[in-house]
Amino acid sequence: MKHVWSFFKDTLKVLIVFVLCTSFFYMALRMVHLEYERMHRYDEPRGAAVKVFNQEDISWPERLSIFFQLGE
Repeated sequence: MKHVWSFFKDTLKVLIVFVLCTSFFYMALRMVHLEYERMHRYDEPRGAAVKVFNQEDISWPERLSIFFQLGE
């Protein structure tokens, strides 16, 4: 009977630690989500931003060749 009580007590300790850690992790994720939710992702860039993509009139076979060469 003593082993059963000890097993139950240890299991309860592990369960409490698991629930506390899971709750802490969940709250941290919620805080990060709320912080990034306020940020406007599609605003014009500020500072010395440079346009990276320059779309040109490239034929599909040539574009496919570039795709395979770059491994993207």
